[in-house]
Amino acid sequence: MNDHPRHPHHGRTRRPQGPKQSRTPYRRPQLDPVRKLAFDALRAVDERDAYANLILPALLREAEAGGGFDRRDAALATELVYGTLRHQGTYDAIIAACVDRPLREIDPPVLDVLSLGAHQLFGTRIPTHAAVSATVELARCVVGDGRSRFVNAVLRKVAADDLDGWLRRVAPPYDEDPEGHLAVVHSHPRWVVSALWDALGGGRADIEALLEADNERPEVTLVARPGRATPQELTEVLGENVAPGRWSPYAVRLADGGDPATIDAVREGRAGVQDEGSQLVALALAGAPLEGPDQHWLDGCAGPGGKAALLGALAAQRGAALLASEKQPHRARLVARALSGAAGGPAAGPYLVIAADGTRPAWRQGSFDRALVDVPCTGLGALRRRPEARWRRRPEDIAGFGPLQRELLRSALGSVRIGGIVGYATCSPYLAETRSVVADVLRGHAAEWIDARPLIPGVPGLGDGPDIQLWPHLHGTDAMYLALLRRTA
Repeated sequence: MNDHPRHPHHGRTRRPQGPKQSRTPYRRPQLDPVRKLAFDALRAVDERDAYANLILPALLREAEAGGGFDRRDAALATELVYGTLRHQGTYDAIIAACVDRPLREIDPPVLDVLSLGAHQLFGTRIPTHAAVSATVELARCVVGDGRSRFVNAVLRKVAADDLDGWLRRVAPPYDEDPEGHLAVVHSHPRWVVSALWDALGGGRADIEALLEADNERPEVTLVARPGRATPQELTEVLGENVAPGRWSPYAVRLADGGDPATIDAVREGRAGVQDEGSQLVALALAGAPLEGPDQHWLDGCAGPGGKAALLGALAAQRGAALLASEKQPHRARLVARALSGAAGGPAAGPYLVIAADGTRPAWRQGSFDRALVDVPCTGLGALRRRPEARWRRRPEDIAGFGPLQRELLRSALGSVRIGGIVGYATCSPYLAETRSVVADVLRGHAAEWIDARPLIPGVPGLGDGPDIQLWPHLHGTDAMYLALLRRTA
């Protein structure tokens, strides 16, 4: 892969002074807009806790609007950002072996430049000399000439061996420290490896397959919202660039990772971007057998609106109405947009969106037939899409999420009538956020499990039930969890 064209950086320069001036004329650093954009995205993730999947598209749109930034540039910038974030733990271990100080003593912008260089060396087909020289040039532009010499020295050490060679040197042997070995080789914090392994069970091959899947680029999956769009419509528009969903009858997968924003049905709200695991959660709740009336549905944690829009469309087909509640007003507005049918598209059917705290219901208790709570969580099930989350979360975070998750489930059980059904969902396989929460709440409530597995027919590897745990490496979805409960008294 050849280097991208660079443009001069018209900033202030420093020239050597004093009696030992070099005879070599000073050369201004050449700014590569692709690598600079990737660096800016990493800094936003680090400094502002931005999410890459939100900040990167905005930066790309800005660059493309400015001209001179084509699809190939966007693809490289995307690979540099996501690849660097996914493999940050591995690269940190390698860089640490090449410097004489702890990584915490290296300025974060310099460390970001080094990580970008490491990913070009180990994660792309960019030639070694080009990867090093381009990264040093980036360093000159963003951290200055002095620190660029440090970057050059470190990257030359990094480039002295290939990735396999480095892993043999920096990863502890598996037989002596299995979790430590997997953490370095597959770039996950040790505690995340432990939490995922406990939830998954099995041996080394199983956990390695899961960790590898976390480091793969996920497909873009669309949902054709029932009564508003069809998979056939999306397929006809997109042609050869799509494949049918694996499990959901409403899913379409973009084969080349194209931009969903260019699709009319998505712009109009008749279709949306939604992981297939998320679709299956909504479909299982909607399909659970229910005696008596089925007119009032609740989504108690509705933001940003993907599941609510699918539930609203399914409810409308049965003559039911959906109440979608979201605590944060700005997220409630996103829910309203998903349900309303943006740009003149048809709405999802009878619905109401409110900004309310699900732990303090603004609705009459016992008034719903079906309710979903997709609770806030650590997000360990979506590390493919949000790789930075693995580095932000800490084991102690569950101390904050756990009580909230339990209270939201208790509230949902109180919100449905006797015989009504509650779906407890979370995008995490962490046992402390899934089955443990449900078991704790059931000890104080009159409710019974419903076997959710028959409600997503054709999906293998769902375990012993009655709850469902999806996995990236087995199902190609986020690691969504779902428990279905029926209120009995």
